[in-house]
Amino acid sequence: MKFSCQKSKLSEAISIASKAVSSKRNMEIMECILLIAKSNELTMIANDMETGIETVVDQGIDIEEAGMIAINAKMLSDVIHKMPEGEITIYSDEQTYISFKSGDILFDKILAHSGDTFTLLPNISYNYQFKISSFSLKEMIRQTIFSVGGEDSNKMMTGELFEIKEDHLRIVSLDGHRVSLKRVKLKEHNEDRKVIVPSRTLNELSKIIDDDPEKEILICISDNHILFKYKNTKMVSLLIDGDYYEIDALMTTDYSTKVIINRQSLLSCIDRSTLLIRETDRKPVIFDIRDRVMKIQMVSDIGSMNEPLPVAKEGDNLKIAFNPRYFIDALKVIGDEEVTLYMTNPKYPCFIRDEEDSYIYLILPVNF
Repeated sequence: MKFSCQKSKLSEAISIASKAVSSKRNMEIMECILLIAKSNELTMIANDMETGIETVVDQGIDIEEAGMIAINAKMLSDVIHKMPEGEITIYSDEQTYISFKSGDILFDKILAHSGDTFTLLPNISYNYQFKISSFSLKEMIRQTIFSVGGEDSNKMMTGELFEIKEDHLRIVSLDGHRVSLKRVKLKEHNEDRKVIVPSRTLNELSKIIDDDPEKEILICISDNHILFKYKNTKMVSLLIDGDYYEIDALMTTDYSTKVIINRQSLLSCIDRSTLLIRETDRKPVIFDIRDRVMKIQMVSDIGSMNEPLPVAKEGDNLKIAFNPRYFIDALKVIGDEEVTLYMTNPKYPCFIRDEEDSYIYLILPVNF
């Protein structure tokens, strides 16, 4: 194998493929990226057996000799990064060594692996597909991924629900203390479908795709896998098996107190209140809601804070408390100037939602 390619093109492709390289260090070959040079294009593949990425470089490249070889992803990235800008020539014996040359700089006979030992992306028959703009999907992931459960959570909570219903896609995440929901309209009607996508897959996908409303992602689904096709890149992932929680049963529209408040003012106020919390503390932020004002209160061993914020209120007065981080996470990703809070009593969830229900954030209260 021998080819020449611009450093910028190589760096971009390595950055994409590396997102599917195994970090568990259980097999050397799974820490590698496979390079396949043929037909005047270079394909890079990484596969940790749960998520796989294949990306193609078809510009700024000259293939002199076709072939394939696998090399440790970190070594490949480090070598290319240290090379000067411009064209880099890469060649190998396709068995155990690979070399890199740029001008007078030569990295020679670096240990590699035969491409025959690498596991390619699975060849899957997909029975369902739809399209969405890369901007919409990137935003949906950003606005929900923070409330996915940790590794010690129930398996279902470590993924996000993708629910397609007619001409809408709904993405849902939850961690036992809160629920995040984002809904967007699709260009076409689709058959109803629900799948649970691992959060790691979505985290890495969001780093690959652009926030360009003119570019589309093709999403293909099978019984066990989901495939994202974007530009010259394919990302395939195992789905989480099982039935997701019945979220709709929680999404009541009943309330006894409704508050409309400036989002940035509320976010800044809650953020200030956390100055009085040590890392090990679990002190809640208290909302004391009265006519035309909501007092934000924090009491801890360090001290106390009380800040009134102007609001438009409907319904009953209410005093209720929350984990401040949960409110901060939600308020940070909402783009509206004002937010509307719906509450019932001190022991019932608070809903942050817009009139179209394009987003809903459910946050459980805590005792105070």
